[in-house]
Amino acid sequence: MSKFHYAAMFEKQDALERLDLRFPWGRYDLRVLRFHLTAFQPGRPVGFHKHDEFEFHFIPKGRGIVIMNDRTYPLRDGLFYLTGPGLMHYQEADVQDPMLELCLHIDIVERQSKNHAEAWEVQEAEACIHQLRNLPAFPTHDLYEAMPHFLEAYEAVKANIPGLLTTLKQHVIQILLKAARAYDSSSKELPRTELPSRDMKAYRYRLALQYIQANYAGVMTIEDIAEKINISPRQLQRVFKEMNPDMTFRELLEQVRLEAVCRMLAETSLPVNHIASSAGFSSSNYLHAVFRRRFGVTPAEYRKINQAQEEYRNV
Repeated sequence: MSKFHYAAMFEKQDALERLDLRFPWGRYDLRVLRFHLTAFQPGRPVGFHKHDEFEFHFIPKGRGIVIMNDRTYPLRDGLFYLTGPGLMHYQEADVQDPMLELCLHIDIVERQSKNHAEAWEVQEAEACIHQLRNLPAFPTHDLYEAMPHFLEAYEAVKANIPGLLTTLKQHVIQILLKAARAYDSSSKELPRTELPSRDMKAYRYRLALQYIQANYAGVMTIEDIAEKINISPRQLQRVFKEMNPDMTFRELLEQVRLEAVCRMLAETSLPVNHIASSAGFSSSNYLHAVFRRRFGVTPAEYRKINQAQEEYRNV
């Protein structure tokens, strides 16, 4: 007989329930009330009852029945069902093959405080919870494997891993999302989240600029940068031209290097030839020519002017 995958959760059955788990998701507050693995005794009935919160029932092993809206549904391993607030239901384990249940009770309340969540998270939570509130009352297959999140959450608590609260929040939300997705075939008209998207030209320009600013001291070509951000040199040339039409790649690189030279002249006493090398210029003579053309003074004169201004400010 193969080992029951979730058996470890019986070692400390209340490990997850000892934690008062509350966290925001979008414009909702989620509070976990029960989060455990439970066993039904053979033939044991649980009479008709209802809850004020959502209850997710996953069957990892065994058989039984559930009655919802006066209809009886067989249960077996791999199925799950949701009983939302106010839904009367009855459960009973099979006499020969009693069932086990991974159970999550969660209270979902709209937040009263000001919402600081990202717009995409608000949309995503809204779509999921709207779907949960409108799910049909019958069991379905755990198509997207929500059940493993129970064991992973349990193991995270047992190991007391760094970032535990964030990890548990992610597992709980994944259970909600995967449960909602499992009913998608019968819920085609429910809302979908619009994912945030980037302006790719601005994004690539920013990546290229960041790379230049981090690596200006070395030999650099537009081909090098294009390779690093995974586009062709021709594409990158178009990005530079559209995002900064008044400056070529060479001029941009030169500007970044000159900004570094100015910082070193102002903040250090390093000799100019050392600064030239540190900023990616081939020689101090070349730096001298470029610097004078751009600023109208030599690097040494710039340093003197900067020092005089600093002394004046400190008087």
